[in-house]
Amino acid sequence: MGEPLKTFVGGTEVDVPNSIPDIRAALPDERREEFERAINEAGLHEIQAVMRHWMLEAVPDPEAERILDRLAQDEAERRNVS
Repeated sequence: MGEPLKTFVGGTEVDVPNSIPDIRAALPDERREEFERAINEAGLHEIQAVMRHWMLEAVPDPEAERILDRLAQDEAERRNVS
């Protein structure tokens, strides 16, 4: 295994889990079953995208979550206006 992946959360450098066992360990208990199901159902062409999704979910970023929530609200408002 190479060097661990890193990112910044709130100005602090943190490790990003990049293996199935590391991602599983970093997730809250209530998300592990869904993670297992997603990994086990992923095909050859989907596994990288599934891994990336869960890698990022395992490293919560409150600012990114606020941005995604705002974008989801904006999209919902646009759909209601149309």
